[in-house]
Amino acid sequence: MNPTTDLTVLYRGPLASCDYDCPYCPFAKRRDSTAQLRADRAALERFADWARAGTGGRLSVLFTPWGEGLVRSWYRRALVDLSHAPHIDRVAIQTNLSCRTDWLETADLDTLALWCTYHPGQTPYDRFLGRTHRLAELGVRFSVGIVGLPEHLEHARRLRAELPDHVYLWVNAAEGHTYTDDQAARWTELDPLFPYSRHPHRSAGMPCRTGSSVVSVDGEGTVRRCHFVPAELGNLYDGSYRRALAPRPCPLAVCDCHIGYVHLETLPLYDVFAGGVLERVPRAVAPHPAAPHT
Repeated sequence: MNPTTDLTVLYRGPLASCDYDCPYCPFAKRRDSTAQLRADRAALERFADWARAGTGGRLSVLFTPWGEGLVRSWYRRALVDLSHAPHIDRVAIQTNLSCRTDWLETADLDTLALWCTYHPGQTPYDRFLGRTHRLAELGVRFSVGIVGLPEHLEHARRLRAELPDHVYLWVNAAEGHTYTDDQAARWTELDPLFPYSRHPHRSAGMPCRTGSSVVSVDGEGTVRRCHFVPAELGNLYDGSYRRALAPRPCPLAVCDCHIGYVHLETLPLYDVFAGGVLERVPRAVAPHPAAPHT
């Protein structure tokens, strides 16, 4: 690997605790012990030190914790610190937006962004909506989304009507849920890009940016091409991952998660989300009639 190669890192440390208990969440939540939280903090701080030091190229980072990171001070601090690093183009995190927002006032908002999810039944609607409006007032780049379960449709319609107009509302197809054309049409009225989420994408043998310009990193610094392929490429901290970075086809039959299939070269999503791939903010939201599940 050329040490000046630009890189996107999806970081997921050992944190698994969350202040929500969504019944549809595919991740098993647990209450982290004090020792586990200390370990997560140490792992995150080590990663943040590496990211601040740089590798000679441009860097983008998306934190994708199993649990909720922003209720932990070390995630908020890492996001703010990394937002000020001149070689970092974007630092973003997936969050349920349950935390306060005042910490964002010290961040570089040209670099920091949020991927926010609304979970009906887990938080008062007005509290969540109020925080989205505060983000807009601060000038934070962010998207808002919801899981496309039938019982969430009216919540999603209300959100779309009351979110700031410029904020993209995305809808994730529910795990294991099949949508009729009529059902899909209702969700597509709210999220014109929902057809990309509706079906898993055939990915076996398809070219993908993961493993080349995009990698996944865990709390030990182990580098994999993405969160969904267990094969290891090396370690972040000893630099052994660098020689493994190369274009390679996807080894999995299908890819059904946005943080995976957005990087497939067979889909046009790098153009759709130009400038906002990590925080899921599209350049412009318009219907895509084909939206193929290639």
